[in-house]
Amino acid sequence: MSNTGNIFYTIKDKLIIRSNIKLLTGMHIGASNDFSPIGAVDSIVVKDPLTNRPIIPGSSIKGKLRTMMAKLMSNDMFLPSHDDDKEEIKRLFGSSVKDNIVEARLQFYDLFLKNAEELEKKNLDLGYTEIKFENRIDRIIAKATPRQLERVPAGAIFGFKLIYNADNSGNENIIKDFKLISNAIKALQLDYIGGSGTRGYGKISFENFTLEKANLKSNDIDLASLLKYLEESEDFVNKLIKNK
Repeated sequence: MSNTGNIFYTIKDKLIIRSNIKLLTGMHIGASNDFSPIGAVDSIVVKDPLTNRPIIPGSSIKGKLRTMMAKLMSNDMFLPSHDDDKEEIKRLFGSSVKDNIVEARLQFYDLFLKNAEELEKKNLDLGYTEIKFENRIDRIIAKATPRQLERVPAGAIFGFKLIYNADNSGNENIIKDFKLISNAIKALQLDYIGGSGTRGYGKISFENFTLEKANLKSNDIDLASLLKYLEESEDFVNKLIKNK
């Protein structure tokens, strides 16, 4: 049994959501680079230190989905802080407000590259990534300052995994949560992840959703009906892409 502010609940089961995230355009999620020798790439992407392959941090997906959900549920011009999010959002992503700590229902994972061999065959600039040359233009003197950005190329596929902790508050709340997750995924696919999104970077699509139970406890959760909400978010964006 866990204490979430004034709410006590027990974990009923864990629902495992899986999908693939495919890059429709090049993506740049930056890593810290304290030292850049002459001629080196100015801004590199975050990578798995064991394989040197690019990854999408789970924190990036979590933050972006929470932002998308907050935008959808906010009538204000400016988004509130995390502490001021709607209760439905706190229920999913958690809250650390003193005297009202809410444990997150969602557990995110880092996303690892799934088609590394395919990218290797493309003879990219840096193995699994490409170098994008850009210029910054000074508005006053019209001087161009060139820079090099490392990007994960369009066509890269990452494995997405998300665990939803189903509690004892009833299936009606689970359905509401999955509707919110589905809508946030729709909005994310119309937005971007990483940097320079307004210049076309980081456009993605979700593909091939699956949903399974960890079967920790006996329950009557209807997986088929919940999966439909996820598949709907995938179909929604695919239709828009095909109609362009």
